[in-house]
Amino acid sequence: MPQLLRVQNFNVSSDGVGAGEDQTLERPFGHVDPGTLFAWAGATASWPNRTEPGGTRGVDDYFTRDFANNIGAEIMGRNKFGPQRGPWQDHEWKGWWGDEPPFHTPVFVMTHHPRPSVTLSDTTFHFVEGDPRTVLELAREAADGKDVRLGGGVSTVRQFLDADLVDTLHVAVSPMKIGSGLRLWDSPDELLDRFHLEVVPSPSGVAHHLFWRK
Repeated sequence: MPQLLRVQNFNVSSDGVGAGEDQTLERPFGHVDPGTLFAWAGATASWPNRTEPGGTRGVDDYFTRDFANNIGAEIMGRNKFGPQRGPWQDHEWKGWWGDEPPFHTPVFVMTHHPRPSVTLSDTTFHFVEGDPRTVLELAREAADGKDVRLGGGVSTVRQFLDADLVDTLHVAVSPMKIGSGLRLWDSPDELLDRFHLEVVPSPSGVAHHLFWRK
């Protein structure tokens, strides 16, 4: 089986915005409220941060459970890892996720300013410089035969799409407009020259867009 590069559970608004402007330490998604954008996943029975029993089943729960299926490594942009820009001023910063990151695999953080790797629990973050194809080769080697997840953010997903390296995408489109911010697309139809598309509506109001390479 070939190793796929997969985008999974990537969230955008109905006008294509996946993150807001003016990211800070306190606001990883800028002016966008992630609690609203990701509400469909947080409501599911399989949401990993759930502290109370219950939660929804159905298609939203399926995608939440599928997040880690056959994933051996993750690629993310530097701004998904943290809010710092330019040379690293603080090597104490180890990501938004605390001592138990949700990845459970090697993670390759794309940056123009490499730094020593950081290990938290069963996740090691490697800070690597290079073009998308080079970073994907590193991630595939680390994935040990499993697929690689492209975690974002928006600019990183666009880089890999522009390099024609993405095999499948699952984009959850929430029924809200944001207006300004980092935009994945103006319309999902922009990808139909290279991908098949099936849209699966959910009772939560989210429309799950499933793309796979033609």
